[in-house]
Amino acid sequence: MTKRIIGLTGGIACGKTTVTNYLASTYNLPILDADIYAREAVSLGSPILGAIAQRYGEQILLPDGSLNRQKLSEVIFNHQDERNWIDNLIHPDVRDRFLKAIAQSSSQILVLVVPLLFEAKMTDLVTEIWVVRCYQEQQLQRLIQRNHLNTQQARARINSQLSIEEKVAQANVILNNSSTIEVLLKQIDVALATTSSD
Repeated sequence: MTKRIIGLTGGIACGKTTVTNYLASTYNLPILDADIYAREAVSLGSPILGAIAQRYGEQILLPDGSLNRQKLSEVIFNHQDERNWIDNLIHPDVRDRFLKAIAQSSSQILVLVVPLLFEAKMTDLVTEIWVVRCYQEQQLQRLIQRNHLNTQQARARINSQLSIEEKVAQANVILNNSSTIEVLLKQIDVALATTSSD
C-alpha cells in the first residue's frame, strides 16, 4: 500500500499549526515540518549558515555565531532577489530532509507542513494538498498579534507568498478557518476520512 502523504499549506497565520496539532494529538499522525528543517539547515556551523554570513557579513549573526533571524527577515521581506537567493540555498536541503524522513517512516499517513509548498516546488513529494485559509482581514490581524508586527510588516510577509486564491485552486482539500475552532476540526475529520483516491 502506498503512503498517503498530505501536504499541508496555506497563508501565513491562517491556522496551519492548529491543524497539525489536532492531527498529531487526535490521530497520532507524524508531522514533518519544513520550518523545523529550514532552522536545522541554518544551524550553527552549517555550510548554509556559512554561505549566508559570507554574503551579508557578520551583522547577520548573533554574538554566539548563530543566525540573527530578525536581521534576515528584514533582508528577505524587503528584497525579492535576496529572498530568492536564500530560498535556493535552503529549499534543496529541506527537500532532502523530507525525502529521508518519508523513506524512514513506517506510518501509512504522513503530514508534511510546507508553508511554501508551491513556491518551493515540493508538490511532487505529496499525494494530496490541503490548504488552510481564512478571511484576509483575519489573517492580517492574527499575524500582527502573533508576530508583534505593524501593518506594513505584516502585509509584506503575506505578499511574499503565493496568493491564497492560487493555492486554493491547486488544493484537494480546502480547510476554512474563518469561523470557530470546532468548525475547523470537523472539516479536518471529514478530510481525513476521505481518501485521496475518492
